[in-house]
Order: sequence, then structure tokens, then C-alpha cells
Amino acid sequence: MIIKHLRLAVSTASPSALASVIPDCCNIGVIYRVLLATNSAAFCGIWMKSKDTLSAVLEFLDSAMLLETISILSLLMLCGLRKVALVQQFPLWLQRVLCGITPALIASALSIFLSQQSWFLDDFLHASTLQLAILSAFFGMIFQHHFELRSRAFSPALVEAKLQALQARIRPHFLFNSINAVLSLIRTEPLRAETALEDLADLFRVLMRDTRDMSTLYDEVRFCRQYLSIEKIRLGERLKVEWEITNFSEKNVKEAQIASLLLQPLIENAVHHGVEPSEKQSVVTIKLNRNSERIFIVIENPYYGAHETKGNQMALDNIRERLNLLYDLEADFVATVIGNIFQVKLSFPFQKMPNVVNQRDPKVDRRSVKRVD
Repeated sequence: MIIKHLRLAVSTASPSALASVIPDCCNIGVIYRVLLATNSAAFCGIWMKSKDTLSAVLEFLDSAMLLETISILSLLMLCGLRKVALVQQFPLWLQRVLCGITPALIASALSIFLSQQSWFLDDFLHASTLQLAILSAFFGMIFQHHFELRSRAFSPALVEAKLQALQARIRPHFLFNSINAVLSLIRTEPLRAETALEDLADLFRVLMRDTRDMSTLYDEVRFCRQYLSIEKIRLGERLKVEWEITNFSEKNVKEAQIASLLLQPLIENAVHHGVEPSEKQSVVTIKLNRNSERIFIVIENPYYGAHETKGNQMALDNIRERLNLLYDLEADFVATVIGNIFQVKLSFPFQKMPNVVNQRDPKVDRRSVKRVD
């Protein structure tokens, strides 16, 4: 029976989603980097051919209107194209081409329109429509290549995070204790043993998912509850979990996008370092809140300084790196000790998961009432 469930877990592991090589131009970090690099390059080009710095500054200010308009419109257009590319699964070569064509078309259209305005003729660099289009396409391709390389540079961190996550979660003693706990229930509580075994199979299935995949908050909460139910068998009354979920409707929970395996490692970290070292009951608090189009997550557990390990910090660093890659400057991650409580706080933008289907209720309290497991 155990082998059957494990085989089912392997066979249902989801493949990696098609990645997008169009930069996330809705992200504040991407916008900041593009505008800074574009304006810096333009100013340096003007400065090199100007007589002095003052004339370079004045000429740059004259050109800023067209420069900023092309940059911002290109970012907005690519922001929308990226979402379409993810849904329609555009081939990667087409996505790369779009990153060059889009700024070129916008620059051409603006140049043609503004060249018909007499007031504009003397307020910008003497560049033809073709030159502006080529320069815009060049910068678009450069930025696309830069952000694609940046994403690849983080790939080793993602692979390492996945391997360490597997090592942390599928620890030999965890498997040994979990299977023994299930075996001990087979005679006395067969239904509970079967449920626990199904949860264990789901644990394997999700752990085999690519860490670059995105999931829904619904799925992550359900998976975390399955993980905690397994730990509850092993730790008994020593483990007490409190969920506080506020400002989330049923629809929000089912459509909110979250990085796969983002929440569970933090909860496991809390159980491993906040519950296992103690012989008495310990409380792990999980708070989920949505406010101003952002998702806030707070996880708290008892802190025992003498039991602090390097592995704890490595697990937190891995989560921080993944948030940095997925959300750039729009994500916050803070881990602090407040008295005898270890607290992890993270926040990131609320985004809807595309093509979300109806799912069964994860038994989350949507009326902002504290729930205790």
C-alpha cells in the first residue's frame, strides 16, 4: 500500500511550466533598472559630443520627454505582452523578438507623430525615425538579454534550494518516524492511517515540483495542512498550530498566486526549531493577510537560542533568494527574534493565478476568526 501511494505521487508530479524570457516590466525593480540605465546611456552619449557639461544637461533635458515616453510605453506594452505570452505559451524566440520590435514600433510612431509638430523639431536630438527605431530595438534586446542572464544566474540558487529542501523535508528520520507512525495506526485507526499515507504521498508529489513553478495560496495552505497533519501524528500534543487568515475571500484564496513551496519550508523550519527541542506543548502561529494589493505572511514559533543551527539560516536565505528572483524589489523578507519568539515576516504583490480552476475548500477560516489545529 505504501509503494502504491508513493508511485502515485511520482506519476502525478507536475512538469515545469514554460518560462517567460520577457522581463517582468510590471515589477518596480525592472522599471527602476531600465529607466536608470536608459537615461544614463543617453546622458553619456549626449555629454560625449557636447562642448561642456551644462550644454549636455540642457540637451538631455530637451530629449527627456521623448526618451521617457518611449521607455515607459515600452515597459507598459511588454508588461501586458508577458502575461499574454505566459498564457498563450509563445515560443522563446518570439518573446525575444517582441522585446526588440515593441520599443522600435513605439519609437517610430512617436517620432513620426512628433516630427509633425513644429515646436518639437528644435527640442530633440537630430535623429531620424529609423535611427530611433534601431536604437530602441537595440536597447530592448540588450535589456531582455540582461534580465534573462540574471534569471539564469539565479538558477543554481534555485537548484540548490530545491536540493536542500528535499534533504530537509525528506530526511531519513522524518520518513522513518512518519511511516512508523502510520503503521502504528493501521490496526487501531485504519481510516486515519490511510489519510496520513495519502498526505505523505501528496507531500512527495509537491516536493517533486519545479521550484520555479507558481501555485495558488489555496494549494499551498492545503499542502501545509497535510504536512502538519503528518507532523501532528509524530509530535502529538507537543505541536499546536494557530491559523489567522484575514482579508481573504474564498475567491482570493483560490486565485492568489504564490511561489511553489514558499510557505511550507518556513512552517517546517518553525516546527523543527520551535517544537522539536521542547518537551512541552509549543505553538506555531501562521498569519496570512491581504492589504493594499499585497500579501503579508507572518510565522512565529518559540525561540531556543541554544538550539539555533546553521541550517536554520540557510533555509531562510534560500527563501530570501527565491523572493528576490521572483519579485525583485517588490518583496520584503525579515527574520527577527522578539523576546522568546522567532518571527519571520514576508510580503509580496497580490497577483492572480492565470486559468485557476475550481478547487475544494482547504478549510481556511475566511471570517478573520482565529483557527486552532
